Parts: sequence; C-alpha cells; structure tokens
Amino acid sequence: MKILFILPYSSEGPSNRHRVEQYLPYLKKEGFSYKIRPFVFSKFYSILYLKGHCISKIIYFLCSLCNRLSDLFRLMDYDVVFIHREACPVGPIFFEWIARRLGKKIIFDFDDAIYLPNVSRANSVIKVLKNQNKVKKIIRLSSVVIAGNSHLKKYASNYNRNVVVIPTAIDTEKYSAIKKIQPQNEPLCIGWSGSYTTVQHLLMLKEVLRKIYNRYKISIKIIGSAPNFKMGDIPLTVAEWSMETELEELVGLDIGFMPLPDDEWGRGKCGLKALQYMALGIPAVCSPVGVNQEIIEDGINGFFASSEAEWVEKISRLIENPELRRSIGCAGKKTVEERYSVKANFPKFFNAIQANMKCDI
Repeated sequence: MKILFILPYSSEGPSNRHRVEQYLPYLKKEGFSYKIRPFVFSKFYSILYLKGHCISKIIYFLCSLCNRLSDLFRLMDYDVVFIHREACPVGPIFFEWIARRLGKKIIFDFDDAIYLPNVSRANSVIKVLKNQNKVKKIIRLSSVVIAGNSHLKKYASNYNRNVVVIPTAIDTEKYSAIKKIQPQNEPLCIGWSGSYTTVQHLLMLKEVLRKIYNRYKISIKIIGSAPNFKMGDIPLTVAEWSMETELEELVGLDIGFMPLPDDEWGRGKCGLKALQYMALGIPAVCSPVGVNQEIIEDGINGFFASSEAEWVEKISRLIENPELRRSIGCAGKKTVEERYSVKANFPKFFNAIQANMKCDI
C-alpha cells in the first residue's frame, strides 16, 4: 500500500512529528511505502512565527502553494491520502476536494481545536484568509477521522461517523536514551517547554513564579519562546527550541509545568508538554483542563493546579521533597510507556489505515 502524507510543516513542527513521522518506521516494517509532503518547508518554518520577514514569508508561501498544487499530480500514484490538520493553511479545501473527486480515500488527523479562528500574533494578517468552515468540510470528505482526544472526537462526530481517538504519542525509546546529569550544588530547575504560539499561557503563572523564586531562589527555564521573552523582573533562563537540543534542554528540568486556559482551545489540546515531561521522569504540574484530566491522576503520576494558591502549593511540595519528585516522576514515566508511547499506539494507527481501505465512504 502506498500512502501520501500531506502535512502542514516540515519535521520541525511538533504535531506532525509526534502524530505522523514517529510511526513511519513501523509502517515501513509492515510493508507500506509512503511519501511525505509538508506545506511549510524548513527554511520557511524558521521564520514562520517571527514578527516581520513579510517579503520572505510571502515568497516562501507562494513556493509552498506551488508545491502543494504539484501534489495534485501525485495523487494517482497513491492508494491513501493521509492529511494531518489541512493541506493548505488558507483558502478553500481545493486539494481535499480534488482528491475525493479522483476517488482517493482520505484519512484526516487533527490534534487541536483548529476549527476555531486562531492564528499566531506574528501572522495575524492571514486571519482574513482563513476558512472557518474548512475543518468540518474535510471531516465530511474523509473516510476515517483520527482525533487527538475525546473532546475533538465529539466535534468530529457531528460530521463523520468513522472517528477514532489516537492520543499524541512519545517515542519512549528515544526518551529513555537521554540521561539526566545533576550538577552538584546547582539550584533546582523548574520550567516550561512550548512554542511562540503557546507562550501566552505561561503568563498565567507570572505571580506564581515570582512567589516561587522569592521563596526558593531556584532556576526557572523557558524553552521555545522568543530569546527576549521576559516575565517582569523574574530571572529566567530562556532557551530557543531546536530538534537537535530539545531533549537535552528538557532533561535539565526537575519540575515541569503546563498551564492552560479552560476554554475551547485549551480543551482541544493533546497534552504534549505534560507527556514529554513525564516520559523523562520529570514530575509535571498541570491545569486540570481537557485531556490532562485523562493523562494525570492528581498526586499519583502528576499534580493538578487551578488557582494561584494551588500552583504555589504543588510546586513547593515538589521542590521541598526529593522523594516525592522521584515517585511522581517514575509513575508519570510508566503512564507514558503504557498508554502514550508510539509502541502502544501504533496498532491503533495501523488499524485506522486498514479501516480506511475497507470504508465505503
């Protein structure tokens, strides 16, 4: 079987890396052949979420659009078209519609509430070009829909009866190979990992982190924001994200946190930050929003915090108790290995592809 993977980003994009690319070696072992076609290529991705660079972004976008149009001529060479999120970030569903007109069955995968009119601040000008009805139209055209969590499944089920949930997965073998080296006489390091588009959620913890720093004088690391990111006068270590250094930066954390707003966008998130911390044995403190409530058992394999007082209390408990950090971290790692690893979820991924071939839609 030959599969054409239509992705929004190159490998730098965390969603297609964790939801598609990690499964490709397993598919190859099963005898599948495939081709990956991202819309945003690596050079484009490097400036995508930066302010400015307007001329370069326009040129790169036009190049990406031409590349996507050229994919229409590849369709007949493949048995299945697998679309993660969307084929093109703006405009109508021309690619998906033509694929169906050519008789191709589509598997559609999404891991965020992308049916909401949401764009990054750096690219807010394209908001007028976004098609808010696109996602439900793609869902209707698809033979099988893969949702990243039960909240997204509920939305997709309004437009398609063949919806399965496959959580965002972690390559635990890769994570287990990363060993933490604890520098002697260094303060504990707590932190957050994310992107330019989610760093706004971190601002929810501004006063929490101020109180924690004033009480313990620990190190606070922020991974993935702009280099000049600040939270008032709170001392921060800011590290730019890269695929090459991601795990080395993450493993340096003693405690990780994942704040989320309790809104439609937050409930659509798939818990990647928490899963990454947990896979490395790092105790996670998270907002009890959306899929986090399925991943974490409060006080067993992680902690929940809603109010400012709860955030301060839970982080403080972990800072003061090394054995608690160890036990929570071990339980979190076990959770990921058993329920959220690539190995545990590949059978679901494989079955979704097989079901697509049998589907009559």
